[in-house]
Amino acid sequence: MKRILLMLLCILALNATAQTVTRTQHRAAVTQDAVTTGTMTIRKPDYICISTNSGREQLIMDGTKFTMTVGSKRHVTDSRKNNQFTTFHSVLKAVINNQPIPSGDDIAVAVKNGKKIITITPAKKRRQMFTSFVLTIDSATSAIKQLRMNERSGNYVNYDIK
Repeated sequence: MKRILLMLLCILALNATAQTVTRTQHRAAVTQDAVTTGTMTIRKPDYICISTNSGREQLIMDGTKFTMTVGSKRHVTDSRKNNQFTTFHSVLKAVINNQPIPSGDDIAVAVKNGKKIITITPAKKRRQMFTSFVLTIDSATSAIKQLRMNERSGNYVNYDIK
């Protein structure tokens, strides 16, 4: 029931824009990537919901709260308590609100082929879900084009937004 309500909030979010998303999950030990499709909903000032595979896979940023659901597993964290997501939250919030990207030791920004590539590399800690985040933004429209969350051992989850 909670999953259905969460999905409805993602789809029916007021003042939101929905875009098509392709999610690719790469596992180094598996020959073929898992690819699913879905939608991304954005609502200012700091709400993003990426829902794929009929809602079975979700990535939600609602303020400082991050929720990642894959199948029956759900991971919840708060960027105020989890340093790995502190910079990620501030960068996403800046992008959503068309504000300057914050600076910091863990942020690198490059511009290539009309796209701004923002790499966030949190300080390495044990039990860290992701080793880095790479956000690609269209420089002309400020639209999010890609989000890649790199894990250990060459694994990653990539969201291509159209």
